[in-house]
Amino acid sequence: MTTAQVLADLARPDPAARPMMRWWWFGPDVDRGELERELDAMAAAGIGGVEIALVYPLRPGAPDYLSPEVQGHLRFAAEAARARGLRCDVTLGSGWSYGGAHVGPEHASRRIRWERRDRGPQPLAVDLTPRWPEGELIAVHLGDGLPPSAWQRIEVPDEGPLVLPAGRGPRTVLLAWSEVTGQQVKRAAAGSEGPVVDHLSAQAVRHHLDVVGGAILEAVPAELLGSVFSDSLEVYEAGWTAGLPAHFAERRGYDLLERLPLLHVGGEGAEQLREDYGLTLSELVAEGFMATCRDWAEEHGTRFRLQGYGEPPITLSAQRGVHLIEGEGAGWTGMTQTRWASSAAHLDGRDVVSSEVWTWVHSPSFRAAPLDLLGEAHEHLLLGITHLVGHGWPYTAPDAAGLGWTFYAAGALDDRNAWWPAMPELMAHLTRLSAVLRRGEPGADVALYLPYGDVRAAHGAGHDLWRACRDHVGPAIPETIRRAGYDLDLVDDDALAGEQGSAGLDPAAYPIVVLPHVTRLPAATAAWLDRVREAGGHVIAVGGAAHPTVTSPAGARMTTAAPSAESSPGSAPITEDGFEAALRSVMPPPLTLTGSGGEVGVLRRRLADGDLFLLANTGPQLRTIELAVREPRAALLLVDPDTGERRALPTTGGTHELHPYQALLLLATDDPDLAVTGADATTEPAEPAGTAEPAGTTKSDEAAEPAGTELPLDGPWTLHAPGQDPRPVTLPHLIPGEDAAALPWLSYECTVTLDAEQARGPLVLDLGAGTVLPADGAGSGYRALLAPPVREIATVSVDGEGAGLLWRAPFRLDLTGRLREGTSTLRLEVRGTTAPAAADPVNAQAAAQEITSAHEAYGERFQQQELPRMLDGVALGLGAVPVLRRG
Repeated sequence: MTTAQVLADLARPDPAARPMMRWWWFGPDVDRGELERELDAMAAAGIGGVEIALVYPLRPGAPDYLSPEVQGHLRFAAEAARARGLRCDVTLGSGWSYGGAHVGPEHASRRIRWERRDRGPQPLAVDLTPRWPEGELIAVHLGDGLPPSAWQRIEVPDEGPLVLPAGRGPRTVLLAWSEVTGQQVKRAAAGSEGPVVDHLSAQAVRHHLDVVGGAILEAVPAELLGSVFSDSLEVYEAGWTAGLPAHFAERRGYDLLERLPLLHVGGEGAEQLREDYGLTLSELVAEGFMATCRDWAEEHGTRFRLQGYGEPPITLSAQRGVHLIEGEGAGWTGMTQTRWASSAAHLDGRDVVSSEVWTWVHSPSFRAAPLDLLGEAHEHLLLGITHLVGHGWPYTAPDAAGLGWTFYAAGALDDRNAWWPAMPELMAHLTRLSAVLRRGEPGADVALYLPYGDVRAAHGAGHDLWRACRDHVGPAIPETIRRAGYDLDLVDDDALAGEQGSAGLDPAAYPIVVLPHVTRLPAATAAWLDRVREAGGHVIAVGGAAHPTVTSPAGARMTTAAPSAESSPGSAPITEDGFEAALRSVMPPPLTLTGSGGEVGVLRRRLADGDLFLLANTGPQLRTIELAVREPRAALLLVDPDTGERRALPTTGGTHELHPYQALLLLATDDPDLAVTGADATTEPAEPAGTAEPAGTTKSDEAAEPAGTELPLDGPWTLHAPGQDPRPVTLPHLIPGEDAAALPWLSYECTVTLDAEQARGPLVLDLGAGTVLPADGAGSGYRALLAPPVREIATVSVDGEGAGLLWRAPFRLDLTGRLREGTSTLRLEVRGTTAPAAADPVNAQAAAQEITSAHEAYGERFQQQELPRMLDGVALGLGAVPVLRRG
């Protein structure tokens, strides 16, 4: 892949890179005419496909999950999507996690329940009757002393109580029970209620797939499906399964039950046992759930897509065992599930890795604006994602009360949003970036090691391995790496040393390996780190022991890290405060940014003839940045992904502006023919286009933004609003959200008179920069910290002809050639969010009554989230006086 091919992709992006939408069917109670209408709206907006998720009912009378009626709807929707060129995926279950009425106690998720009884030396009889019918006794142990100094496993009678003779003094009886967790499928559709399946058991998972998956594939042939899907594993406390002691003995080489109390009470050997136990759970979920689902999908001619994290504790490398890897969560400087997923994809050489995006975006529903969606999506791309799955699109019945249906805790990202005319531009922008970021190879310099040994040793049975690793590493280390301009991949023991006979990761793959607060290392990983240094790489230990030498007894799998004089960059581990200096001392980042304020993220993809960088301003302020590349190239080009405009920089770097939440591409190429002759890249940025034009144009000196005169457009302005007579208005003009319920749009109109000299141009309409908002942490989900000058989009026309759309920084639109000598009529039709209409008492009460009826019919399966925040900061109108800039 070359830089020339990247530019060609921008002009003609692969349609497969279009974002998809999770499509919630409530009930599932759907109308086929409405299904077609919603698919048409998605296709028109540039959305590339749907992931059908059948969830809780929103009114009485819903058909049962996977009844013949619902199966028919699934088939209809899949065929309708195919007819429109849209991909269609289906979740292999209702709500989450997998489970339902077909799951009995023998297939339900299980945990260990501990029962401790402190007693004196007197003889005693211990009742072994389980508390619940599904309970099974695992083992009984007796410990002498308080606290016990040692534990002895006690043989259990086939029936009756356990009788213990008199002892020498105080003692403790510890009973370990296997019992079903009782967890039920969350947000279940009608008829899909029931226990969550045991994800550690291949037999249990296969049973679920045959019942539920079989019904879905009976309805929808595999050739109509892009994939079958599983959401993240949220099988809480899942720490036991039938046959676990035998699995443990086979894999770890010793008897689990003899040492079982160490999982619960600690003591000598507890850390090793807990680590071995956690490792066994990770292996069982990879085999019992992931491999079983993958194999089942292949048997049925389709692919399995998984969000591979949660409980039970899936490892990063295990994700490579499924067909399609997916993450979720914004936070470009953090160790998110998105980073977990993209790292697994990079280690497996995959160009396509997806993420669930816009989860909880600017909650509640209808509050999010296009700028929120843009900013969060850029963070996912900076985390290595190349395909976005929106969360999401709520199906709504044509006769639903109020504004219709929404998911309880997510954006309602459908065509009911007043700002919907901006959606095609947003989708086109994200499609282009997703397409080009699939090209080449990942370019991270830093491998951040996942300290499974330390994490497992600190936990007992059930745990979320991703979350535990994130908490152990802490936020400072990944944030330092990213804000310093480096990219990173997460790596784990299976990737480094290899698994199932594989050779493992090339020690030269990453020039820098970071050990975050590591005190325990497998011997094979320690040996791999030695090979990293032999290959010229650097191992930096932060907060724990430095790169260890192997000092454990022969045959032991785990070593305890100890300082080594060979540790890099020094002989002792460094603190988090000294980490950035240590990074820079061994290698500068591939692209150094001065003036970024730590808010401009960088992602690199290696090309055959250079590098492709994504530069994204993740903050609300204009940043003037100075760029300096580590590796000199024949040409440096800044490219606007929407217009294809190119600006040449000096080969060593240059200065450029990045507007709030703006993303550009930088091509560092060895192809000198791609340099733009005569372009001055060291001063002003390229003018943005309001409405995206076909990519591929070249920016010249004459088209560079001038520093010339300004003409404030201070009126007089006339306001047009639905149901109202036109009236004069003075800008700025913002209507608070509580007064805008009946106003889907406002139209501002003025006349502009130019003489011949003024009309020569260039002429750029500028709405201003907006206002930076405080990062107060209010509300759930991502939100852009910018109150834009237009709330939220403006469709611009001159003399009745469309000129473009303004909804993102820099809120400028080129009107050269549209505003002519004489008098022209300028019109800005402004649309905000649908939040005011949703908060209107008539709509809100109707929706609440419908939800109450659903709760009365089906029980309370959800609660609408954060509705009191619906109008926080909401306004409609123009918040600044527009300016006409002329060179």
